[in-house]
Amino acid sequence: MHDFSCTNPDDMNYETLAKKAWYFKQDEKGVAAMCKIMEDIRNEAALDNPRETARRMMKDGELSLEKIAHYVSALSMEELKEIEAEVMQLA
Repeated sequence: MHDFSCTNPDDMNYETLAKKAWYFKQDEKGVAAMCKIMEDIRNEAALDNPRETARRMMKDGELSLEKIAHYVSALSMEELKEIEAEVMQLA
């Protein structure tokens, strides 16, 4: 458990874990790979979250499409209509 709380790979006891941590924190290629992974996760979350929020609001059925567009400004009205059609098909 000690190794998982270390920020410096040189302080780790388990050699294999220390090598991987060093690669992703110190090596140029490893840092680039980790940056790409984190960027992909961020982009995926940025796209999925507003869509899921809109979907939940539509399922609740208390707000108009215009109100949902006001609260979920990351999505266009066209995208909201597509999500609405999906929700209606599943209902």
